Amino acid sequence: MTHRIRALIAEDEPLAREKLAELLEREPDIDLVAACRDGGEALEAIATQNPELVILDVQMPVLSGMQVVEAVGAEQMPLTIFLTAFDAFAVKAFEVNAVDYLLKPLDPARLAAALERARARLATPDRSALGTEIQRMLRSFAGTADYPARIPVKLADRYEFVRTDEIEWVEAADNYVALHVGGRKFLVRETVSGFEQKLDPERFVRVRASAIVNLDRVAAVRPWSGSEYEIQLRDGTKLLSTRMFRERVRSLIRS
Repeated sequence: MTHRIRALIAEDEPLAREKLAELLEREPDIDLVAACRDGGEALEAIATQNPELVILDVQMPVLSGMQVVEAVGAEQMPLTIFLTAFDAFAVKAFEVNAVDYLLKPLDPARLAAALERARARLATPDRSALGTEIQRMLRSFAGTADYPARIPVKLADRYEFVRTDEIEWVEAADNYVALHVGGRKFLVRETVSGFEQKLDPERFVRVRASAIVNLDRVAAVRPWSGSEYEIQLRDGTKLLSTRMFRERVRSLIRS
């Protein structure tokens, strides 16, 4: 029995989205599970529909394609084909990092070739390699460091962007992490360890299994016991480090 591929598209231009959906629906082994109008819808649908293949526009409202990848995480991102209106020179980043792309206006023959490569990749999936490729693509395309300047957080009816440098501290909250920012608390579905990977270690330090602090927000550090420290933030919050992370806190004091 032929394996059927669950596919999702995210494209904010209605005509382009309809054309892409029509072409995918002609493919006998592809089930189109969602056709999203912006990055926010795409992020939600990736979480709920579990697609194996995502065709993702680079430039969209609410969240760009790059911000969708950052929010999902490169390691968790399904196999991705990027859509872009940039010229051939700009999309070299996609080619050299082995992540496929489609150049607008959409060429059906180019789509067919991209789908064939996707089928081959899905037949012998290597999640770690794919995640590494997407991370390299993000660095090459953006020309920036690995650490995002903004974090998208989902509220009831919209997404807001939290500047990373404004995060005071991060704590575990069941299946989420809570970002403490200026007296507000934002929940992001992520583990503390996973979220730690998105933060610049020169600016953020994990002080216990369940907490990360922004060094710029630390007001004082006091010895608490032979292996623990009390970290006081500028807003008065006090956190205790644990033995496991004592060397990180000591390096903070020595710096």
